[in-house]
Amino acid sequence: MRMMILIIGGSGSGKSSYAEKTAVSIAQMKTSHKEDMTKYYLATMKVYDEDGHRKIERHRQFRSGKGFLTIEQPTEILRALENMEVGSRTVLLECISNLTANEMFAEAEAKTEMQVTEKVIKDIEILKEKTTHLVVVSNNIFEEAITYDESTMEYINAMGKINRKLAALADKVVEVVVGIPIDIK
Repeated sequence: MRMMILIIGGSGSGKSSYAEKTAVSIAQMKTSHKEDMTKYYLATMKVYDEDGHRKIERHRQFRSGKGFLTIEQPTEILRALENMEVGSRTVLLECISNLTANEMFAEAEAKTEMQVTEKVIKDIEILKEKTTHLVVVSNNIFEEAITYDESTMEYINAMGKINRKLAALADKVVEVVVGIPIDIK
């Protein structure tokens, strides 16, 4: 049975660790063909500084020994399919907030909230179709009552729409709060 799981949480909530455990667990479910399921980690973070390098290294260490094949694809996530073997596969996409920012601000002129929302959702729908299991990680960035500049507000609004649409697409939605997974759907 194909499955899409959306895992959401705030910064430092434990969502990444939970997502990895979830992806490993569902990848162990055998398909009707009884073949081993390849696990891919689809990384969307662009590295701009030393802190970014440290974060990526920390995530690599967390994944170490879990059998993930990493594909770094900060934009155009469907291109990652070219680097995946045919057959049963579980994909862990980390994370939607990076992907959204990368897609929105990739060009000299930022994409609109509507453009980036439509692109990210369309690409996730296709990725869901092309994989056996898809685990998607997203950030809960909506808890501050601060008003930001126009482009940041466009990004935040796009994230809200994307998260709502992903939740509707997902078979299961889990919010991780202080390391505790809470089933929402």
